[in-house]
Amino acid sequence: MELVVRKSDLLHELQLFQGIVERKNTIPILANVLVEAKGNEARMLATDLEVALRSRCDAKVKKAGVLTLPAKKLFEIVRALPDTDITIREEGQGAVKVSADKFESRMQTLPREDFPTLPEGPAKAVKLPAATLREMVAKTQFAITGEDTRYFLNGALFVVEGDEMTLVATDGHRLALVAAKREKGKAKNDESPRVILPKKTLWELGRLLTDADTEISYQQGENHLFFEVGGRVLISRMIDAQFPAYERVIPKNNDKAIEFERDRLGSAIKRVALLSNERSRAVKLQMSKGVVEITSNSPDVGEAREELPVEYSDVDVQICFNAQYVLDFLSAVETETVRLEFKDETSQAVMHPVGAEGYAYTYVIMPMRI
Repeated sequence: MELVVRKSDLLHELQLFQGIVERKNTIPILANVLVEAKGNEARMLATDLEVALRSRCDAKVKKAGVLTLPAKKLFEIVRALPDTDITIREEGQGAVKVSADKFESRMQTLPREDFPTLPEGPAKAVKLPAATLREMVAKTQFAITGEDTRYFLNGALFVVEGDEMTLVATDGHRLALVAAKREKGKAKNDESPRVILPKKTLWELGRLLTDADTEISYQQGENHLFFEVGGRVLISRMIDAQFPAYERVIPKNNDKAIEFERDRLGSAIKRVALLSNERSRAVKLQMSKGVVEITSNSPDVGEAREELPVEYSDVDVQICFNAQYVLDFLSAVETETVRLEFKDETSQAVMHPVGAEGYAYTYVIMPMRI
């Protein structure tokens, strides 16, 4: 196999593979990217057996063929090269020459036969708006746990029904729910069953959607999901589990509410949290008539407080939250104003962006008892 490719084209694609390939694994071939030279392009594939990415870039193919190369070392070499053409040539005896300008290197390959065979997507595809899905991923992915023994919490629930799509994530202490419209007029039968996307899939999908502004294709196979984004295909195993009945977690009887200026609330919590307990990250919000006092206290460090003037005339309520959970929400929304709905110090509170367009965002956060 021999091909010539522009550094900028190859580097852009190899960068996308870095999150797929694991640095530490017990199967050596999974550290490699499969490169196929065919026609006028280089096709690439990498996987960790849970998530995979297929990609391509333009190339001048001098000799068609397939080989595997260490994904991270190849990326590091290409990144360090000057902006010029790069030649990749198979030399036999398990060696591959990578050269450009005055530079040349030889890398060891592994047999292509050892590389896992991945499924193809089914013929039926559902079209999804890329920009909307990108926003949904950004507003939920931080609420997924990555270490919970409850396997179903290590992913986000994705539902496509008619003209609406929903993404839900929870770690047991908070829940992020985003619902948005697809293209108007979608038929009710143009939908997919409820599926759980692994956390890593959601992160990689968010990266792919960064440059995508048009529709993407979404396919669901027997055990795999397929997202085609701008000529690239992200393949993911589904989490085979039952997602919690999240609707029951969303409180229906929160009878008190306060609206905050988003930036002002975020800045106050960041400052006060500097003197919070490093383990709990707890801050207290004391709601009183016309003011909310935010406080923190750590016996080993000290204490902090800040007052925010608000429109509130109900009874006094004190609620304790994990500061980072609140800041995650405030960082994910763009509206100038956010709304906190609550009942008492022990019931779930709910946060919403005020005046958001194109999506409905519900963020449920459990109060802390300290």
